[in-house]
Amino acid sequence: MGSAFEAFRRLGPAAFVLEAILAAIVVDALLLAFIMVRRSYRKRYFAKRDARVFEFRQKWDALISGEIPYESWRKKPFDLRIVETIALDAFEAAGPEESSRLLKFLRTSGLIEKRIFEARHHRGWRRKRALVALGRTRAPEGIAALAEGLRDRDAETRLAALRGLGRVACPEAGREILIWVGEVGLAVPALPLQSALIQSCAERPQLLLPYLQHAEGPVREVLARVLGEVATPSLGMDLLQFAEDDLDELRAAVARALSHVQPGLALDVLAELATDPVWFVRLRAIVSLGKIFHQGAAPLLLRGLTDSNRLVRLRAAEALLDLRAEMVAIFEQAVASRDRYGLHAYLTALENAGLRPQLEAELAADSRFSNQARNSLLEVLRTGTLPAEQPTPADFASAGTASRS
Repeated sequence: MGSAFEAFRRLGPAAFVLEAILAAIVVDALLLAFIMVRRSYRKRYFAKRDARVFEFRQKWDALISGEIPYESWRKKPFDLRIVETIALDAFEAAGPEESSRLLKFLRTSGLIEKRIFEARHHRGWRRKRALVALGRTRAPEGIAALAEGLRDRDAETRLAALRGLGRVACPEAGREILIWVGEVGLAVPALPLQSALIQSCAERPQLLLPYLQHAEGPVREVLARVLGEVATPSLGMDLLQFAEDDLDELRAAVARALSHVQPGLALDVLAELATDPVWFVRLRAIVSLGKIFHQGAAPLLLRGLTDSNRLVRLRAAEALLDLRAEMVAIFEQAVASRDRYGLHAYLTALENAGLRPQLEAELAADSRFSNQARNSLLEVLRTGTLPAEQPTPADFASAGTASRS
């Protein structure tokens, strides 16, 4: 009987096809065996982990209080990862008292110091994982290590450090972010940077002002948006220096921030910003005028009803309703402006607020108007169509005087 090799040799070129088929069968079998072994291993791993998690949960209070010695689980990497994960997950939804308790546990058990060490000495995905965990602890002692992570060459690591500093949410973290941005510029996407700064500078918005004065380009735009979000009445006169800035975003931020300032100080500046050439600056100014709840804002908001931008008109109409001023007088002036787009914006806001029946009732009961003037205003209110002849406030006043005489 000939050997198997002689049989292959007699097959000629077909032998190569057969060898390829046999090799494919062997590779498929090995791959299938690897998948089955891996699935079996992962099944055992997760079963072991679930059992260990359940065990820790049963004695969690004793574990974080220190009744169970930390050495019983800290020397076991498997147990240490489980305990840290449970603690950080609980930290996310904990109230002030529970957060303080968990933070004390993380400190006394040495988990925070462990993550600080890893964040400073590891590289790659290990450093990124340590920075993420350190940020979740929100511990102030981790700020220095997170600030060092901002200067990593890897973009994902920089983002992890930035988000971690944002989670800490304290002025010291905001200062580190601002120093880094001043050194390297916009080295991360604008939205994560803006979010981190809003969280960090909310307590002390004055941190932004010196950096905003010297920043340029996209960084200045980001800082301007942040200022608009975190501005408080304590900034006061400091905001006015940016009211005539060349940057549209900064003027819009000032307009938004002035809603938190005393009305007497903000009204004149907002009056100028409400006539800005850029529509979103006017929009922010109109919204702020509505928020300061000052009767002096009513003429400015009425002027906003005739703005060329639809959003500005709608916001002006909503702000006029929020002022709680006399709706009849406001409606009368909106009709007298002869701007049908502004009138429609006011009627839309009136309908959305559910105040149309109230205005109709007030118009019907107002004795200042003659029957003709009252019916004309009621017709405009019901149909949304301006009368053929142009009415003016003086006409309505004279008509009201004639009816009283």
